[in-house]
Amino acid sequence: MMIYLLLFREFFKTGLFAVGGGLATLPFLYEISDKMHWYTHADVADMIAISESTPGAIGINMSTYAGFLTGGIPGGILATLGLACPSMIIIIIISRLLAKFKDNKYVEYAFYGLRAASIAMISAAGINVAKIALVRLQVFSEGGGILEFFQLPAILLAVFLFAVQRQEKLKKLHPVVWIAFSAVIGIVFRFGGA
Repeated sequence: MMIYLLLFREFFKTGLFAVGGGLATLPFLYEISDKMHWYTHADVADMIAISESTPGAIGINMSTYAGFLTGGIPGGILATLGLACPSMIIIIIISRLLAKFKDNKYVEYAFYGLRAASIAMISAAGINVAKIALVRLQVFSEGGGILEFFQLPAILLAVFLFAVQRQEKLKKLHPVVWIAFSAVIGIVFRFGGA
């Protein structure tokens, strides 16, 4: 029973302070991993991949996944509710006071600062994901060679996808196409390398 209360509490805090959308929850997910040991940093990379490739908001999907890993179906439900509750409470309060907030210069200034915080949090999370997906830090710490340090297939795939998605004709393709393509390439690389 205690695990469910802890799940709700941790994800409530995440929902309360993760300003900037789903990817802004990543620093909190890493913190929960370090503090509670419910899942690993590699599990967070899997959460991102699964959450990006399933319908719905990424933050909600990741909280459901993390909760399910920790406490099964009830854990998934409680983590999701914990993440969503602060937003619902704040929206209800703001909607009641909208007329007062709308033209308040201090609120405008606060949002200006919150945008910068969101960019910093999302960037930090992106760097953490890149460290997991593109390099092998353990090989570096063990004195391995530079070619063993970089995960070249993953780097080449990331560069290729970035370049291809910049093409005007291909920008129109749905993100699901890129996700499916990446999944197939990942299976081929892993299967071929196994």
